Amino acid sequence: MKTLQRVASIKKIEQGNIVTPQGFKTAGVHAGLRYSKKDLGIILSDIPASVAAVYTQSVIQAAPLDVTKDSIQVEGKLQGIIVNSACANACTGKQGLKDAYEMRNLAASKFDLAPHYLAVASTGVIGEYMKMDKIKRGIELLEPSPADKDAIDFEQAILTTDTVTKNCAYSVEIDGVTVTMGGAAKGSGMIHPNMATMLGFITTDAAIESADLQLALSTITDQTFNQITVDGDTSTNDMVLVLANGKAGNQALSPTHPQWDTFIQLLKQTSESLAKQIAKDGEGATKLIECNVFGTESKHAAQIIAKTIIGSNLVKTAAYGADANWGRIIAAMGRSGIDFNPQQVTIAFGDLVVLEDGEPVDFSEEIAKAYLEQDLLVINVTLKEGSETGTAWGCDLTYDYVKINASYRS
Repeated sequence: MKTLQRVASIKKIEQGNIVTPQGFKTAGVHAGLRYSKKDLGIILSDIPASVAAVYTQSVIQAAPLDVTKDSIQVEGKLQGIIVNSACANACTGKQGLKDAYEMRNLAASKFDLAPHYLAVASTGVIGEYMKMDKIKRGIELLEPSPADKDAIDFEQAILTTDTVTKNCAYSVEIDGVTVTMGGAAKGSGMIHPNMATMLGFITTDAAIESADLQLALSTITDQTFNQITVDGDTSTNDMVLVLANGKAGNQALSPTHPQWDTFIQLLKQTSESLAKQIAKDGEGATKLIECNVFGTESKHAAQIIAKTIIGSNLVKTAAYGADANWGRIIAAMGRSGIDFNPQQVTIAFGDLVVLEDGEPVDFSEEIAKAYLEQDLLVINVTLKEGSETGTAWGCDLTYDYVKINASYRS
């Protein structure tokens, strides 16, 4: 009961963003990498911050990831993140790595920081070289501030095929002081578990050492960022970075801190919000799909089944067509690799049960269609194998997804 009270105290900050926590500022500009939209941004902390990171699980990793890992390993601290869209700087060989380091050094020089205090992130087309003359001019244009308008500029600068910006902020009381966490993200296509094509940036004024922050991020990643899928493809540039600068003044958080679970829930809620916004903005998508799986022997089993259902193209197209074809759901479950008894499976669209204990249920197609036409579709699957649960998020698959990706480079 004590833990529930702490979790309930987490407050959503309306209109909050990446600079809502104390001691952070940001900016976004048009450097010329894209035709007219903003394409270069930076996040800065007033002081070196503790850092945690997770990266794409693809064996092909872009140059910015190598540079970011190199920066973090020096001291375990970061003070800034320089980000560009339009060009992924992936599969660009020695020149690409040189350009990523130059991008880091240019930002370090501009803001008078040691180079290893800068992380680099890029997103866009694979296999194209960075236009370093434009990167250099763009960095000179960056004038970060803690203003909301500059946070919006940053959010816009990191987008590719996204249709909307993605942000959130939450606060909670720890050690009698207010701890705040904010986030910004991009991601729309090439989204799949094990770090999808996303960039996620989270800031907090909590006091916490890097090792403990990394433990916290690793704890919640499999329940949030790794539980979304749009199209089954995993990218080369994906990462989530968390910066914690300690400005809130709480006692340093660690697993032995009495409110460690509160911080975990704060990070989980922030990450889940960003993850769901990415899933909802899948390329060409018209609705967000949430799948909850109940009654498995392990959480891992529930998560695998939920992700398999969400990732099924047949389920996604049925969702787009508002077709209550539950057969596609149980078929996806069958190939999930998780063993279960089909005679103990119940499937519902929201509260509308369509399969109960492995037997078809007579339901109203009209009511089902009306529910499936909403912009949030919840699929609830219940097994009788155990007491664990898991959730995954995705989107429907539409004609527009094909149109967008058929002409991505043009």
